[in-house]
Amino acid sequence: MNEYYVYIMTNKSKTLYTGITNDLERRVFEHKNHLVEGFTKKYRITKLIYYEATNDVQEAIAREKQIKGWLRKKKIALIKSMNPEWRDLSSETS
Repeated sequence: MNEYYVYIMTNKSKTLYTGITNDLERRVFEHKNHLVEGFTKKYRITKLIYYEATNDVQEAIAREKQIKGWLRKKKIALIKSMNPEWRDLSSETS
């Protein structure tokens, strides 16, 4: 059974990026090493601060869209509910 992840990453300035993947460890590695062109490379988004998993790809896609539609304040509340210190959770995904 496949697992899908909705995740939020940040940088030193606390810029937020929300994404979806079926391989969280690989995707975080790509962000940390600036391997993919785009927003996360431009803004040096390297710190995994939130993630959730599901076995349903449609649920993951809907959740990503939902979170992306939220105001920053609501995203921060979600992050703080799981990770109040904004620790880099990437070591926990290995």
